[in-house]
Amino acid sequence: MGKGRAILLGGLAVAAVVAGVVAVRTAGFAPAGITDGGDLRLAATPPYDLDAAVRHLSAATQIQTVSHQNAAENQVAEWDRLHAWLATTYPATHRAATRTILPNRTLIYHWPGSDASLAPIILMAHQDVVPITPGTEGDWKYPPFAGTIAEKAVWGRGTVDDKGSLIGLFEAVEALAASGFRPKRGIYLVSGHDEEAGGSGAKAAAATLKAAGVHALYTLDEGSVVLRDTPIIDGPAILIGVAEKGYATLKVTAHAPGGHSSMPPAETGVTTLAKAVLAIADKPFPIEMRGPGAGMVEALAAHKGGTTKMAVANQWLFGPLLKREMAASPSSAAAFHTTIAPTMLEGSPKENVLPQTASALINYRIAPWNSSADVLARARAAVGDTPVKLEWVNPPNEPSRVSSSQSAGWKYIVAAARADAPDAVVAPYLVVAATDSRSMEPVSQDVYRFMPMHFTLKETAMIHGTNEHMTVDSFRRMIDFYARLIATSAG
Repeated sequence: MGKGRAILLGGLAVAAVVAGVVAVRTAGFAPAGITDGGDLRLAATPPYDLDAAVRHLSAATQIQTVSHQNAAENQVAEWDRLHAWLATTYPATHRAATRTILPNRTLIYHWPGSDASLAPIILMAHQDVVPITPGTEGDWKYPPFAGTIAEKAVWGRGTVDDKGSLIGLFEAVEALAASGFRPKRGIYLVSGHDEEAGGSGAKAAAATLKAAGVHALYTLDEGSVVLRDTPIIDGPAILIGVAEKGYATLKVTAHAPGGHSSMPPAETGVTTLAKAVLAIADKPFPIEMRGPGAGMVEALAAHKGGTTKMAVANQWLFGPLLKREMAASPSSAAAFHTTIAPTMLEGSPKENVLPQTASALINYRIAPWNSSADVLARARAAVGDTPVKLEWVNPPNEPSRVSSSQSAGWKYIVAAARADAPDAVVAPYLVVAATDSRSMEPVSQDVYRFMPMHFTLKETAMIHGTNEHMTVDSFRRMIDFYARLIATSAG
């Protein structure tokens, strides 16, 4: 046998082995560690008046609990107005549960369970909303704080983020309380006053619960949805946030002599700063197929089948290709690495003055496998001996822990969601933004982030944007979901 023929046969043998391994791994591939709650028997949704619920969401939208960047601009009386309105609108809830209003106006409701040995549940939705961008008021189809009911939807700031959830929760609890439901497991409703401005209210609520010895079975807050046109499968998926990224902002400062711009030195404070910022941005964290993002891809790929399933099942061979696919767009890449985003620059107070200090802010969203220490170390390595100072603007929020996709809490949430979307794929999800729920880790076994609204990718763009609105259909799904979830997990 000639040498060339032997090499050819050897290559064919290797290819056959590789093909066999790929085929076997693909055939047996299934997402690891994800249960679907199919063994649970769901409680029925109690009767309620949907038209009245829609009017209630409209009324809540008209109460302008707007969290401004400068808290001095907030209309504090609007929070008091909301509290009074809740008490009037939901009398059965206020008879069944005790209400605590913290000094900062965060709310804690406690509906005691009949069995003190059972861990309670915590359900969350925040009271505040973001402002309208000045000058965009005319771009809204309906006034942003009118709560207009039109086109089978309620229109206005906060209808989705997060008063839809807040009012949906109260509608569900009111219907349960009015129907005579009595929970075995205690129920806590926690509503932060300033989620859109840092979440100090949720931190205070968590401290209050911890002092009371509360340790919940699970916490559920906002964070993800049922996505109708999910990438990879181009169909519906119940995406449940099991973790959220950390948050940190690094200040980079360059000092210089300053002076008149007509006589600039070879390097000014601005050019030094620019070099440092570019060095940091040019050393991104690598894309890694791990954590909740990888769990999501595995669940979707297993459902999709074909070459997609083959690639995900055989990352030992197709890993580089998958990483390139995930890195192809900022929205997909964000789930697979710590992101680096220079956002603000400050230099001279006048165009013809060389600055004595030039600074930049770089915002990081930290992946669950990284930490703020990793971020700072990477930034320092990137700038090397460039004469700049690196410091945190505020103490960083580290990434949350990753909650179980097999626990009792997970199964309750999945079962309640699948009742309304039986054909949807269930997948864990990494929330790339921040929610109040991160504060509940010390008082909860697991923390989940999910709202049962059915959205397309395009529709998610209205959150914090123009023409935010909650469809009546989504709102109905939300009330039904919360009622089923509470009655099943606390009943």
